[in-house]
Amino acid sequence: LFFFSQCDNAKGLKAFYDAIKYGPNHLMVFGGVCATVTSIIAESLKGWNLVQLSFAATTPELADKKKYPYFFRTVPSDNAVNPAILKLLKHYHWKRVGTLTQDVQRFSEVRNDLTGVLYGEDIEISDTESFSNDPCTSVKKLKGNDVRIILGQFDEEMAVKVFCCAYDEEMYGSKYQWIIPGWYENLWWESWINSSQCLSKNLLAAMEGYIGVDFEPLSSKTNKTISGRTPQQYEKEYNAKRGDGQSSKFHGYAYDGIWVIARTLQRAMNYLNSTNKNQKIEDFNYTNHKLGKIFLNAMNETRFFGVTGEVVFRNGERMGTIKFTQFQEQKEVKVGEYNAVDDKLVIINNSIRFQGLEPPKDKTIIQEELRKISLPLYSILSALTILGMIMASAFLFFNIKNRNQKLIKMSSPYMNNLIILGGMLSYASIFLFGLDGSFVSEKTFETLCTVRTWILTVGYTTAFGAMFAKTWRVHAIFKNVKMKKKIIKDQKLLGIVGGMLLIDLCILICWQVVDPLRRTVEKYNMEPDPAGRDISIRPILEHCENTHMTIWLGIVYAYKGLLMLFGCFLAWETRNVSIPALNDSKYIGMSVYNVGIMCIIGAAVSFLTRDQPNVQFCIVALVIIFCSTITLCLVFVPKLITLRTNPDAATQNRRFQFTQNQKKEDSKTSTSVTSVNQASTSRLEGLQSENHRLRMKITELDKDLEEVTMQLQDTPEKTTYIKQNHYQDLNDILSIRNFTDGKDGEKAILKNHLDQNPPAQWGSSDPSRTSKDPIEDINSPEHIQRRLSLQLPILHHAYLPSIGGVDASCASPCVSPSASPRHRHVPPSFRVMVSGL
Repeated sequence: LFFFSQCDNAKGLKAFYDAIKYGPNHLMVFGGVCATVTSIIAESLKGWNLVQLSFAATTPELADKKKYPYFFRTVPSDNAVNPAILKLLKHYHWKRVGTLTQDVQRFSEVRNDLTGVLYGEDIEISDTESFSNDPCTSVKKLKGNDVRIILGQFDEEMAVKVFCCAYDEEMYGSKYQWIIPGWYENLWWESWINSSQCLSKNLLAAMEGYIGVDFEPLSSKTNKTISGRTPQQYEKEYNAKRGDGQSSKFHGYAYDGIWVIARTLQRAMNYLNSTNKNQKIEDFNYTNHKLGKIFLNAMNETRFFGVTGEVVFRNGERMGTIKFTQFQEQKEVKVGEYNAVDDKLVIINNSIRFQGLEPPKDKTIIQEELRKISLPLYSILSALTILGMIMASAFLFFNIKNRNQKLIKMSSPYMNNLIILGGMLSYASIFLFGLDGSFVSEKTFETLCTVRTWILTVGYTTAFGAMFAKTWRVHAIFKNVKMKKKIIKDQKLLGIVGGMLLIDLCILICWQVVDPLRRTVEKYNMEPDPAGRDISIRPILEHCENTHMTIWLGIVYAYKGLLMLFGCFLAWETRNVSIPALNDSKYIGMSVYNVGIMCIIGAAVSFLTRDQPNVQFCIVALVIIFCSTITLCLVFVPKLITLRTNPDAATQNRRFQFTQNQKKEDSKTSTSVTSVNQASTSRLEGLQSENHRLRMKITELDKDLEEVTMQLQDTPEKTTYIKQNHYQDLNDILSIRNFTDGKDGEKAILKNHLDQNPPAQWGSSDPSRTSKDPIEDINSPEHIQRRLSLQLPILHHAYLPSIGGVDASCASPCVSPSASPRHRHVPPSFRVMVSGL
């Protein structure tokens, strides 16, 4: 045998050629440690028909049988770890890996072979990175590509740098698994820690849990080998003979290599003896191709159990045992082995310890999780909604039961029923808003998107439309300044509410036909698993949206906003109507205020909490419950209280004021009515006719008064006297006309002329008169005074009955008008009509 272990190319080649030229014929070449020398010699062996067996050359390049057909090795090549790595990846179901390789041929060849091995096994190499001196950039790229399982090929010096970069990038721990060469020396990191900028504790933290892959130096089995010793016995004897000398991990392969050569020669001798008894192995020379082929085939067929395990060659490559070690608590622990002959991986008693609760995932496992509404929250809000619907049902029962009561009848019971119906529809929409993908299917959810929108929209319009229609009727009646007969029946109010609903239906139908609501899924940023598992949670949330959602919502909000403004206007206009059974303006204002504020706040908060379905549903449900409840209570609770305490208080006669601000100065007209029903309207028409008749009678009396006045003024020379002494009497008479023709009727006060200026008595003397004897002429002042004292009370006595004054049958004109039973204050209803004229 020719044995060599030179690593110097010149010396190694010289020794080989000297042995060939000057030495005896060698049957085989045993050895070859360094790849450079071994590859050169192995490539030239074909010319000398020599078979080479190496026990330490692991370079993958020598596995090329076209280039090195006569090369064998008892040690597995560096590529032999790739099938073992494949088996480990399959064991833990890792199907996505990344490679990090130092730019050295030895490592590049292993990486290339690994790529071919994984390619056909449905394992993805998601990223392939290489580096020369600084691996940090490559490590950062691996992290950016979400590589969790990293297959490294680099030496000890670069390994320290790699793990320092991994620590900086936080690529260690429960989410990552490093698999690197396992042939490093013991405590290899201590030799290179000073050359890096990484603290020792940080380096060890990043290294914790890495898995090293290398061939097994000695078999762990206790079977006897071809030498009659067990691997353990051999190791003991080897260490005893080695003494203090340095140990090599290839000694077992060298020992098995000698046995390979021995078995090969024995097999060749047996073959020659069986086929050609005249030829022996001693006849071999470098030109004897036949014996060279016999040696080559005999070695390739050699198989036995050695100290390194089962010795088998496949195309010149040793099918050996690969061991797995793991770095645990600053030391490497054997955790498993792979038998290439049986293609079997054995993990030793589950000794692999991962940093997490389970092996790391080969990528970030994104688990989509539907953010759904909490069942307890849905139950609580549903219970509140049911209570609200029970309350609405109680109000409906109250309204129907007492529909014939004057208080309820005057408040339009049919409109009240519509208000209750709208509230119940709003309540019902809460049940639909709480149903998401956790309760219903995707198709059903898409249908609910449309249904709940329709129900809430129609419910809102029904409730507030009916409320505003009632207020409009009160406004229309009390705005009737001309006091003409005006009857507004419930059918007309129902038509108004129907018109509002028709507008809603037109908007909703167009919305559904042109751009219907669809189920959309919104995905949010990934979140860590709350349970600590090596997965990421990507929350998803269902929405009801369409292409032009903003436009459609703007149309609906604009219409509802105008409806609210219209209700506010009616409530303001009827604020002074003080008949509680008719006027709900105060409560409408309160409802509009509360609903408006709550809707604005609810819409804003709901938009800001789109990614929190529980908060959003809670806000929406509470806003609907509050708005519906406060509206129903403001409408019905006062009626309920009034009906139980004083049912007639809301319908009895009261004065009311109606103010118009059409000019800069206020012009107020006070009126008092008993009711606004049809009977009151008919009575009003009768009063208007009576008023017209009285005006005609006043005109006739004015003519008589003018004739009397002319008669009194027939004597010219007495006119001055009359004017001086009786100017006040005539002015009082003429003021009656001013009473009827004046515009400010309610300020004119009928006064009794005789009470203010009593007529002179018979035989009385006027102090203003002179002391001359009476003149017997009929036109004397005394005679004129007597005539006036008789005529004026008669005229006054005849005029007053026409306006409710002294009865015409009064016995004496001198009696005070207050003595007559008809001389009293006009009832308020009559005074209204007179003053109105």
